[in-house]
Amino acid sequence: MNKYSNILMGFGLSAALVCTTGCRDDFADINSSPSQVTVGDPSYLFAMAAMDFEPFGYTFWFYDAPMLTSWSQMAVPTGSFTESSALTTVTGGVSYVNTLKLAHEITYLRSNMSEEDAAKHAVTAACVDVLTTYLALSSSDINGDIQFTEAGNALHGGTLTPAYDRIADLYTLWLDQLNSAITTFTTATDQIFTNEQDIVYKGDRAKWAKMANSLKLRIAARLISQDKARALAIASEVANASCGYIDSLDDAMLFNKSVVNSSSDDYIYHWSNGFMDGMASNQRIVDFMLENKDPRVRFLYRKNDWNSKIIQEFYDQGKAIPSYIEENVEYTTSGGKKTFVKWKGMGEPWVRYYGLPVEYNAKNNSAVYGEWFDYENRYKITDENGQSAKSYRPYSMYQHQMVIGRYYNFTLPTVPGGPVITRNDSRPWYGLYLGGSEVNLYLAEFKLLGANLPGTAESYFTQGVKLSVQEYDKVAGLNQIAYYGTTYDYDPNEVSIELKSGEIEAMLASDDYQLTGSASEQLEKVYLQQLINFTMYPYDQFVTARRSGLPKFNSQFISRENYASIPVTNFPRRFQTGVPNEMSQLYQIQRDAYAAQGYTITGAGDANTSILNSERTWQDQGAPQWGEGPKN
Repeated sequence: MNKYSNILMGFGLSAALVCTTGCRDDFADINSSPSQVTVGDPSYLFAMAAMDFEPFGYTFWFYDAPMLTSWSQMAVPTGSFTESSALTTVTGGVSYVNTLKLAHEITYLRSNMSEEDAAKHAVTAACVDVLTTYLALSSSDINGDIQFTEAGNALHGGTLTPAYDRIADLYTLWLDQLNSAITTFTTATDQIFTNEQDIVYKGDRAKWAKMANSLKLRIAARLISQDKARALAIASEVANASCGYIDSLDDAMLFNKSVVNSSSDDYIYHWSNGFMDGMASNQRIVDFMLENKDPRVRFLYRKNDWNSKIIQEFYDQGKAIPSYIEENVEYTTSGGKKTFVKWKGMGEPWVRYYGLPVEYNAKNNSAVYGEWFDYENRYKITDENGQSAKSYRPYSMYQHQMVIGRYYNFTLPTVPGGPVITRNDSRPWYGLYLGGSEVNLYLAEFKLLGANLPGTAESYFTQGVKLSVQEYDKVAGLNQIAYYGTTYDYDPNEVSIELKSGEIEAMLASDDYQLTGSASEQLEKVYLQQLINFTMYPYDQFVTARRSGLPKFNSQFISRENYASIPVTNFPRRFQTGVPNEMSQLYQIQRDAYAAQGYTITGAGDANTSILNSERTWQDQGAPQWGEGPKN
């Protein structure tokens, strides 16, 4: 039997425990004897919380990510940046309520146990508190104040109209919860806590302690603009804590929820809907990574369609190829016909990655940017019979297979009428939720800002970048993304994308990847590495861009484009409030919460985007404007 089967067997019971208040009807109203009703087990509820732990859901990627990456200019719309790029759409968000309900349920169950029995579930309760903190923190990043302390507990006497908590108070609450959890993980004895119920760390409490300690740095990072001294003090606590922090691949919060069918295939494969299809890689970011031989470009973005056999087919048909691609091609010419010889420059697989230009309305400037945006017309060919027309995308899209294990099946680019080479099998999905790369890059930032840490900023920075590459390589391998470990035996010039020996060392030898230069240049380098590391984490990437003011205008590393048609004050810093429903019990509560934060009520698509820039969340107040660069 699969090792997770005992987890799934408890789900029916767990669901019954957290359903509506109707579940509390007297036994006289149901056809069962109390002696036949099973008492809930906190271990099952923890297993359910881990399975439902979802910071990267479909609506998050489909709705939120395109907006956030556009506003921070970390990705480019496939139709180029236009005035609509600053508008909002409907949102998806990050849900924490289900996990919060389970935390309340565990509290309730323990309150009905003897003191001795309740104490045996302390670690289980602490794990769910940590998962809930993780999710709620992400939700508050874009919205500010959220309903938390009074939320999700109506089943046990709580209110159906929970108040909004101020985010400043929640940061304090969550830090206290994390500190309490660390104490529990490291000191609690005689616990009912087995590896079969823990899909995250397989019952390893020491790793849970490191994870909880590391999560505190996310809160510290969000405090920089409001309470720098407190943020630096938190960083010092984390770095000097006896429990340690995530500093290796082995300690990372990286796991697969299930490998067999359960109540939902999403537990196995993540989800299966399309996402980010209208967004592509940013030319300036891709070029920066290529110039510095950064292997992560291969795990964050997909190869373009232009393998050497496609190029040769265009040559054979006398058709032009994109000039920026041909710059990397060595060819001979005989009788007016070109013949591909080999790749120039960095060679495969590097020459298969190109980003889209960030210039305003570039798609409509065909004379300058048509090679990127008009590829469906310019780079379409057919077979010798005029059939099987194909177009070849010259730039790189996001690496979708890093996010889901199905739907984005792979089809190798081949010539019209050529073989059909596909990869259609679904693959259990592995998610990396918190790694040593993020932790060390935070520590590098805090050290530069004056925190009392045992290591040097340079050592944290180097370790963070190194772990980022290793983590992405590991996740790419586990998720079996296209070209990882294989070339599919079609193009003899194709090279697989897995991390190669010596690549990390070559990358770290680049000046841009060494913590040198002025104080401001060093800080910019650290933030840029955080942004790159968060490419597959749009919320965290957005928060980092927002609090750092990067990419910076006229940067020597990666620069932000300043649009005359869209001033930076028109790019939002948060989502719209939405218009409260007058028939809802929460109507006045929502209006009061928005007023308390200084928000004007706005709906999706409203053109008054300057409001979403000036009326900021508490944690964003005082942060640099887009493009200004970090404040020391």
